[in-house]
Amino acid sequence: MAIGDRKPAKIAYLRRRLLEWYKRNCRDLPWRKSRDPYAIWVSEIMLQQTRVAAVVERYRVFMARFPTLAALALAHEDQVLALWSGLGYYRRARMLHKAAQFVAGRHQGNLPATVEELRALPGVGAYTAAAIASIAHGERVPVVDGNVERVLCRLAGWQMGSRKGGAALKRKIGELAALLVDPDLPGEFNQALMELGATVCLPRNPRCQACPVRRVCQTRGEHKTPPRPAMLSREVAHALSVRSGRNARKPRGLVHREVLLEQRPASLTVMPGLWELPLLRDSAVPQEHLRMTLRHAIMQVNYDVRIRTVFEGDVERMTIPGGQRRWVPLRAAAEMPLTGLTRKVLARARLLPAAPLKTIAPQRQPNLR
Repeated sequence: MAIGDRKPAKIAYLRRRLLEWYKRNCRDLPWRKSRDPYAIWVSEIMLQQTRVAAVVERYRVFMARFPTLAALALAHEDQVLALWSGLGYYRRARMLHKAAQFVAGRHQGNLPATVEELRALPGVGAYTAAAIASIAHGERVPVVDGNVERVLCRLAGWQMGSRKGGAALKRKIGELAALLVDPDLPGEFNQALMELGATVCLPRNPRCQACPVRRVCQTRGEHKTPPRPAMLSREVAHALSVRSGRNARKPRGLVHREVLLEQRPASLTVMPGLWELPLLRDSAVPQEHLRMTLRHAIMQVNYDVRIRTVFEGDVERMTIPGGQRRWVPLRAAAEMPLTGLTRKVLARARLLPAAPLKTIAPQRQPNLR
């Protein structure tokens, strides 16, 4: 009794069961408390290629700092990137900021309502446009992300993971998604389908017994899963150089601590313009000189990171010249667009304020249900 044959009775059953399940089991996430198109847009951009757990608090802080599209449009890019630090894929933040400025200038600050109009915005693709249009405005369009692709393929009994015929399979998935979307509650249905893939119809070890639509599923747990792409491993070492500085504007030149940061060149494809700790010439740091070691993943690369304390007078000799360097007061560093690794190192070394994001944005209590 698979959904792939597209019988109206099965489609009606799937819609009803999925919506009932979602109403009872959906996760209590902050962006689900609003139908504001701007809030939905921000959440969808943050969630791309990023775990929900990593997004929740960043979303709250971001929305407290930039509660409206106009506030985001008026901000400096560095302010936006500072709040994005740690989420990765920084091009998303830049395009979000650019699109907000575009809407402020071309649409009087009002985010377009239809998929067609939304697709015209910088950095807004088919998925994001459909999510905003269906959830915020009730447009009957399917939202297809990786979770939805997996759910629909299993329901219909289609094999995923093969490059051969990939375009044809995507068309079939899109057609089935468009057929299934509930005409009365398209936004709720789309979210329910994504929630099912995120919490029940998992890539590995799916919880088929907990699935509300297993009766119309062709595979029911009998499925092949594509192999995960192999992660690369690399070693890297950074210098942590801190000195005491003086503030000439304060009485008696109040002493504060400064850290040496380096800005990544704008020509780089990964994290251009962000600030990081200088690279050491020698990544083989002797055990007695290690300040800390940690693991850090960027896209498909796992980095084994070594951190060494380097005194101010040894910086030039021990580090690789890169972009612009600057001695930055530690409190100011917390508000800069740092790479996720740099923020992690400074936090572990207890060199950042206790809650760095709170120095950037005021905290508001979410409107909990």
